[in-house]
Amino acid sequence: MNNEVKTVPSILSADFANLERDLKKIESECESVHIDIMDGHYVPNLSIGVPVVKSIRKVTGMTFDTHLMITNPEDFVEPFAKAGSDMITFHIECTDDPVALIDKIRSLGLKAGVAIHPDTDINVLEPFCRKGASDLILVMSVNPGFGEQSFMEGAYDRIRAVRKMLDDNGSSALLAVDGGVRKDNIDKVAAAGARHIVAGSAVFKSEDPAATVRDLNKIGNDSIR
Repeated sequence: MNNEVKTVPSILSADFANLERDLKKIESECESVHIDIMDGHYVPNLSIGVPVVKSIRKVTGMTFDTHLMITNPEDFVEPFAKAGSDMITFHIECTDDPVALIDKIRSLGLKAGVAIHPDTDINVLEPFCRKGASDLILVMSVNPGFGEQSFMEGAYDRIRAVRKMLDDNGSSALLAVDGGVRKDNIDKVAAAGARHIVAGSAVFKSEDPAATVRDLNKIGNDSIR
């Protein structure tokens, strides 16, 4: 298991009129940035698309973790890959053939992640927690579609369940959590087994986003030592 907690800021909470500025604010502290793609179908909201990802790719070298909260993700893997994504995470609820979709993502040279809605039985992830089956498992700790939501307390047990499945199968896939993570709960999220922790408003709505990322990382890592 990768045993370092890393905060991955979500640009959903950044200022869309100043994305380059906001990305530059966090670059010194972050290896990756989380990009939420919403279609108004799978989730009741719209966010950004391929042109924006392509544009911000020109202004930062951070790894792009592109989270497809969309129906028919198969149709958009290649466009987002060409736009500069490094990892594409899709929702298990949105595809009939997740194994083929993972293969398609990897065939383009990207890492593949599998996300799960809070209402979906966590055990459907077991095949993707096997060694080599995926590169990341993303546990949603809010209902997908909007930022600035509160963390669902039931997510802790779901994180622990996925952590056990990954460890039991000898998988090196990252365990990610997305939604409502802040300074007052990142310790519990990390203790439950998450290491790739998405944070939006906690970072970009703070006075000093880089310092906030440092603080989140320190609190998370201190909790597992």
